[in-house]
Amino acid sequence: MVKPATNKWVKILLFIILLTVLNVVARYAYHRFDFTKEKRYTLNQKTKDILSKGTDNIRITVFLDGTLPAAFKRLRNATGDLLNDYQANSGRRIKVVFTDPIAGLPQNEQDTVLKNLYSIGIEPTNLNIKNDAGFAEKMIFPMAIVQSSGRQIAVKLLQNLDVAGNYEDNINNSIQNLEYVFTSAIKKVSTGENPRIGFTEGNGEPSDLYIGDAMRSLSDSYEVGRVNLNIIDKKGLDKLKILFIIKPQQEFTEAVKYKINYFVMNGGRVVWSLDQVSANLDSLQGSGEQLAFNNKLNLDDMLFVYGARVNYNLIADLNCAEIPIAMGTAQRDIQMAPWVYYPVLIPDSSSSLVKNIDGIRSSFVSTVDTIGVRGVKKIYILNSSGYNQVFSAPKVLSLQTIAETPDQRAYIHPPQHAGILLEGTFSSVFLNRQVPEGIIENYGTAASSKKTRMVVLGDGDIFINQVSSRDNSGFPLGFDRYTQRNFGNKALLLNIADYLSSDDNLIDLRNKEVKIRLLDKQLIRAKKTKWQVINLLLPLLVLISFAIFQHYYRKHKYTR
Repeated sequence: MVKPATNKWVKILLFIILLTVLNVVARYAYHRFDFTKEKRYTLNQKTKDILSKGTDNIRITVFLDGTLPAAFKRLRNATGDLLNDYQANSGRRIKVVFTDPIAGLPQNEQDTVLKNLYSIGIEPTNLNIKNDAGFAEKMIFPMAIVQSSGRQIAVKLLQNLDVAGNYEDNINNSIQNLEYVFTSAIKKVSTGENPRIGFTEGNGEPSDLYIGDAMRSLSDSYEVGRVNLNIIDKKGLDKLKILFIIKPQQEFTEAVKYKINYFVMNGGRVVWSLDQVSANLDSLQGSGEQLAFNNKLNLDDMLFVYGARVNYNLIADLNCAEIPIAMGTAQRDIQMAPWVYYPVLIPDSSSSLVKNIDGIRSSFVSTVDTIGVRGVKKIYILNSSGYNQVFSAPKVLSLQTIAETPDQRAYIHPPQHAGILLEGTFSSVFLNRQVPEGIIENYGTAASSKKTRMVVLGDGDIFINQVSSRDNSGFPLGFDRYTQRNFGNKALLLNIADYLSSDDNLIDLRNKEVKIRLLDKQLIRAKKTKWQVINLLLPLLVLISFAIFQHYYRKHKYTR
């Protein structure tokens, strides 16, 4: 018979052995139980697939460390949590290092370190931090670098998506985007794949000033540059993955169309962002009236063969953006007024390409239709609201209509389509046709394309940023400088680039949503005293009540 004392030590020994076994198993069999509603701590299956494919070791150096403001501590901790999951799902191939690159260094050494960091794409952010003495400036590095197989890519942790918002909004947007930026970087350093994107020029497209933010936004993940379709050769086209044709103003020659068709036949992806109707707000504000007339781009036959048509009309929508209007005789009183020809387009949530994207700011938009083409799948991605009218061009536009109250009954119509995604095998526009004059290279004459994709938008301004009249600098894409409002234009651009650049796209990662549940600051201020009194007195009352109960209970118990 086992003595009680011996039995006790046996149980303790078994408990210690059980704990040891659990720790050993947990070291090699990692699992996290995610009870959050949006599954913020669960890696997407695409991320797991990419991590499982690689064999080389990966080193991730995060430069966001040291003494940080509260918001950036949250970003740092979220980054650490995510990378722990990456390590567990990669078979421990990933090594993660957190460091503050300038901590404790004298000024002369800091300058050398900063120069070296700039050379690899690591840029600091300067913050004004409030302290007892007032405000102090601190330099932090919300960036990381991913290294593998002799390649490295800089990663921006702070996205700065919300220009008009505060750090809390920016930090939340950045946390939502962490899985995308790290998975995308790991995929690129592991495979060596870095797609090239070309923004066309040579046909009256906007200058770099107006598409600068679009190009900068894409350059974080792609090689981006301008492409002159009039002079580019076959070798140059073969290096490209995506062509962005943004707001051309001049007619396309048959030779340029031939090059575009070759690019599509070879599996290239194209984004058509076209103005079929010429109208300009600056001209309209100068004269008060303007005739909106048809543009002659010579692209209708090409789009028709591919399965799309951008119509010669304009959508007027009561769900619209506002424009500044000079009021009064002196024309100095500037007021904001809704302008029905600047529709806020609604992304179709059924498509993963535009899921969870805010409204898209547009101007002078035309409707887009599909053509029945075998082998091509059509998906509508952008629509107007159900309060719209469609006017055929040419049409006289007048700012006087702003002062008139629109008849809402005249605007009740089914939503109009303003953007579509085409996927599949496209027929050649130049099949059984002579090679156009000016083509001197042998491009080949394929009857149909490789499986590919393209996007057709009925507005040329969707990817154009506003420009400051003071210093001629560009604003972020999608930011309205007049209303200080952010629209979803940049998110649309990034999603389209991701979707078109790879069949194994990572859009689901970019659409990840992490809800931030902050306390209501106004409610806190209004009921601050009430809750302070409750938190101070309630524990004391509970303690006193317990003491009184214990006193009478003991008195009752021992006097019986």
